[in-house]
Amino acid sequence: MAISTRVSYYTAQRIEVLHHPKVIAMKNPILALLLILVFSFHAQSQTSADIELVESIPLETSLDNPDIRNTHEVWSEMIARARRSLDIEQFYVSNEPGRLLEPVLAAIYAAADRGVKVRLIVDARMVKTYPGSVDSLGRYRNIEVRRIDFGPIGGGIQHAKYFIVDGKELFVGSQNFDWRALEHIHELGLRINNRAMAAAYGEIFELDWKLSVLPQGNVKEFAPTPKKAAKPVRLTGPGGESVDVLPTFSPIGWIADTTNWDERAIVGLINGARKSVTLQFLSYSSRERQGGSYTAIEDAIKNAAQRGARVRMIVSDWAKGTSAVEGLKSLASVPNIEVAFTSIPEWSGGYVSFARVEHCKVIIADSEKFWLGTSNHSKSYFYTSRNLGVICTGKRLAGILTRIFDKSWKSPYKQLITHDGVYEPREHGERK
Repeated sequence: MAISTRVSYYTAQRIEVLHHPKVIAMKNPILALLLILVFSFHAQSQTSADIELVESIPLETSLDNPDIRNTHEVWSEMIARARRSLDIEQFYVSNEPGRLLEPVLAAIYAAADRGVKVRLIVDARMVKTYPGSVDSLGRYRNIEVRRIDFGPIGGGIQHAKYFIVDGKELFVGSQNFDWRALEHIHELGLRINNRAMAAAYGEIFELDWKLSVLPQGNVKEFAPTPKKAAKPVRLTGPGGESVDVLPTFSPIGWIADTTNWDERAIVGLINGARKSVTLQFLSYSSRERQGGSYTAIEDAIKNAAQRGARVRMIVSDWAKGTSAVEGLKSLASVPNIEVAFTSIPEWSGGYVSFARVEHCKVIIADSEKFWLGTSNHSKSYFYTSRNLGVICTGKRLAGILTRIFDKSWKSPYKQLITHDGVYEPREHGERK
């Protein structure tokens, strides 16, 4: 049974989770046991690799890949393995009772109950929008929550999405800790089992943990000390492939190794492409909010096209009706560059706000090397806000990502952007 079919079935069965101060349990124990058995059987072929691609698929779409595990099962499995520590840094936490984030939160509470030290960092401004789950977590024993305001620090937001288990296993991807990210949004992430990689992201976590309690005016004293460039870490990927990986981070002023800066890594990746470049973002803008232009990555894209590489880019339909459209039209008019919107149909169960969208953030060069991270394409993600990613070199893994991209590219949800096209905005926010 394909994973998305399983998710649809389980959702239809309304797997409900009771949240008691000490007990979170499924109401249907037989179905719960079946879930565990199915997920455990499927996981055996996946977790032997050091690096695993993980996806979330919007319900009722054709985007599912049966050979790739879904986010909620991987998250729950990783958290269940925690024995000493669980460090989570997220943009926000948004739960809905009875949905797929509920078992993930249950796993966090269970980890705290068995003595795991749980630390959670969330963006200080977003927690005002979604306070419920964060407040509940913060009141629980062995769980400490901090809110970081990245405005006084870098001028932006805390937009990273990752967690580290026992200092040795890491998850990083486009997925927010949001029930919609598990059921109604197309997302991509990586599970990495390697202490050196976990330590690299752990340094960022420790820095942000300190920054989250500093009074304004003292933050520059805690800027990271520059250090030598990190070397690639070799991991075992799907099918036993050797995969070289490097961490990437933003913003430029708050990372120790500037060679691992997201923008620099992305530009280098695109500059090395000879045959193809595929890109996917929630949003893409070559303009700054203050009115200036931002062309570092776009220049690299155009240069790749000029070298003869085929460039394809997917952007979500959230950009329709915004100032970004003209820039996308201009980019799409360049020879060898194709740009498309994707629009995910509404769910039969009703309108879901801030969802039904492709939220992936990935760039692939020559189907051999890729960057996967938490940044969309605009200057603020790289210069003022906390984000991170991974650069991976491995033909098999990059080929799987290319296949995922192609599924969206060939889907009925795609709409090519042309210089004379008219693109009506679509509602995505809260309905009044």
